Amino acid sequence: MSGPVHPLIDTAELSALLGSGQPPTLLDVRYRLGGPTGPAEHEAGHVPGAAYVDLDTALAAPPGAGGRHPLPDTATFVGAMRSAGVRSGHPVVVYDDWSGHAAARAWWLLRHHGVEDVRVLDGGWSAWVADGGPVETGPVDTEPGDLDGTPGSMPVVEPDGVLEVGVLVDARAGERYRGEVEPVDPVAGHVPGAVNVPTSMNLTPEGRFRPVAELRELYAGVGAVPGADVAAYCGSGVTACLDVLALELVGVSAALYPGSWSGWITDPTRGVEVGG
Repeated sequence: MSGPVHPLIDTAELSALLGSGQPPTLLDVRYRLGGPTGPAEHEAGHVPGAAYVDLDTALAAPPGAGGRHPLPDTATFVGAMRSAGVRSGHPVVVYDDWSGHAAARAWWLLRHHGVEDVRVLDGGWSAWVADGGPVETGPVDTEPGDLDGTPGSMPVVEPDGVLEVGVLVDARAGERYRGEVEPVDPVAGHVPGAVNVPTSMNLTPEGRFRPVAELRELYAGVGAVPGADVAAYCGSGVTACLDVLALELVGVSAALYPGSWSGWITDPTRGVEVGG
């Protein structure tokens, strides 16, 4: 077995695959916290053949002690992927219009459930439109897939192991990491000892991933280098997946703390740091 493929695909390569007669399974996971609804945007225009996947119901469990977006249970996730046409052994491409955050979550979950050939469209929907990719409107009639996934292929760290991680990366914006503002969760600050690499630093102003050499330098600056013990978290375990993907690009296998900050603070005995 050759192992996982490169986690990104550009618009030109995807266009070529769509015209090859053997297109990948396409998943539209457009989502924005507090933004417009994904299904309506999907019906108004999407990459041809892409099935819509809802982050809140397919890529996360209900909020609770595990945070605002706990990992979905296996039956829910696999069922949603089958409904979206994901088939065992068939390549998958995912995209969003949220700087890759929701797409990276789908990428991570698919990889976690044993799907090796899954890639994120670099630049997402906006790049597809900007580069002149064909657009389809209306509902998509998807043939059900047969994915039979089992979780466990991607490293995960749970709350009792978070403080032992060598390099714990907080993927939130700097002002949230430092505890200066907290627009979503009831407690401000960060996990003690965490370093900050906001997900926005992975991307160019156009929303595409920065060159690997720049990403390598960025993460090396906080000690996240190949061979190091690295994990990432964010507010609810979604956007941190973008840091995990970026770290994979530079050869670092980083664990995800799924509960992230929103899960960490459900236990008032856990430490909180501000500043930094």
